[in-house]
Amino acid sequence: MRKKIVAGNWKMNTNISEGLYLAKDVNRLVLEANTREVGVIIAPPFTHLTEIIRNVGSSTISVSAQNCSSEQKGAFTGEVSVSMLHSIGCTHCIVGHSERRSYFHEDNVILNKKVKLLLQAGIIPIYCCGEVLKEREEGKLFDVISSQISDGIFNLTDYEFKKLIIAYEPVWAIGTGVVATPQQAQEMHAFIRDLIFKKYGSAISQDTTILYGGSCNAANAKELFSCKDIDGGLIGGASLKADDFIKIVTSF
Repeated sequence: MRKKIVAGNWKMNTNISEGLYLAKDVNRLVLEANTREVGVIIAPPFTHLTEIIRNVGSSTISVSAQNCSSEQKGAFTGEVSVSMLHSIGCTHCIVGHSERRSYFHEDNVILNKKVKLLLQAGIIPIYCCGEVLKEREEGKLFDVISSQISDGIFNLTDYEFKKLIIAYEPVWAIGTGVVATPQQAQEMHAFIRDLIFKKYGSAISQDTTILYGGSCNAANAKELFSCKDIDGGLIGGASLKADDFIKIVTSF
């Protein structure tokens, strides 16, 4: 049975003291809620990772990076390598978030390199895919998602693919207050699962966790998570308030 997961992407928010306080607060609330059937992941900024892992990284909460380099090491000023993340105990890493694709022009080839490096290091990639509003309006949404999935992760072996998490983020619904309807979200999640089925077969497609990442919050999480192929959420702004985040975690 596939794992239900709620992951909080803090993006470029909080300083270290604020982030550590938030992480401890989330950890406390998760323990109190006793939601053992739900995997909880937080993704703080790079500067926070060591301190947060030292203080709250445990079997209760997993700690993810928001990004990593596509290179192993070398003269890449400002980059953070997979081995660096592994050395501090990061268990997950977000790859291909829409903001990385858009602002930093990361394409599927670069993202595939990142996924491969993470898997080699034993870190679980959270691989993001999603269409912008223009692509949806022009009817290209399924072609876009198919390309991002096939070019980004379909060269993985069965063994490798079983380790990753996929997050569908309708880019037109991120930070806009607009949320895909449960029907729209379910339609795309089912489409992604069918792509996996055609490539890897029924067992792997049914075991792959697919998260929804488009303005999911405490008010709409329950309805979204009730959809057949939605296994949780990649949460942005709502993950910055522990009380809101735990409401999402307990929405299944």
